[in-house]
Amino acid sequence: MRQRIRMTGLVLAMCPLAACEYGSEPDSLKTALLDAPPELVFKGPLAGQSVHLVVHDCAVYRIEGQSAKDMAWTVVLETEPYPFFTHCARQSLSKGEDGVTVELGKMAFGAGGCCATGGTYRTTDGRGWKKL
Repeated sequence: MRQRIRMTGLVLAMCPLAACEYGSEPDSLKTALLDAPPELVFKGPLAGQSVHLVVHDCAVYRIEGQSAKDMAWTVVLETEPYPFFTHCARQSLSKGEDGVTVELGKMAFGAGGCCATGGTYRTTDGRGWKKL
């Protein structure tokens, strides 16, 4: 009986390790980036390089990798920190002849109007951003 209990404990202890090894749950950020609506995604050439940008929760992510399995993302633009709780009230992405323009706006909880932090930004290469 003791051996059976020990064996059960060992199997239960190994379960989390096996789940990590084989990826039991998808990463919620990766899922959100892959499922982003088309109006918040830019995929195309900028400054002679192929760029994939996604706006999610008032931040702009640069996606690298060819498939979901080898996908890596980096935050290239986000709103300034704010000392109180905020939520993303406004975000948009548009492609122009001179680059990509993004509008981000976080509103403080309980506040009216928009926005405590954010603004309109433009990039010509997907890495450097200029506030308009």
